[in-house]
Amino acid sequence: MTPRRPKAVAAKQSEIANRVRTAVFDEPLDHSSLSHHEITILAETFRLLGDPSRLKILLSCLAGPISVGDIAERLDLSLSLVSHHLRLLRGARLVKGERQAKQIFYEIADQHVSQVLQDMATHVSEDHADE
Repeated sequence: MTPRRPKAVAAKQSEIANRVRTAVFDEPLDHSSLSHHEITILAETFRLLGDPSRLKILLSCLAGPISVGDIAERLDLSLSLVSHHLRLLRGARLVKGERQAKQIFYEIADQHVSQVLQDMATHVSEDHADE
């Protein structure tokens, strides 16, 4: 059984996410506004995004709720590997799951995660011929 995050940890991660959003979207980024611990959590989030399989799983969740089995089939990965990756992504609050009967359907956790993924996909797809 996966241990649950203490409420204090979840609250701290939410506070960090709000401060990062404020720093990035509402005012110029002031690196001094984030503590070393917060930078470490942010780096860990980006590390999770650096795995190609996890990134493919996240991209599969962009269109809306999708079952673990459908993700595994679509990406040609084992159910156990997909479940492992989803557990990590859920722990980082990048996806959320909802049980429906015997299946769990996953989707992107919120609009911020969706926007980051879409922006980065657009960025790498841009024509860089002038470089």
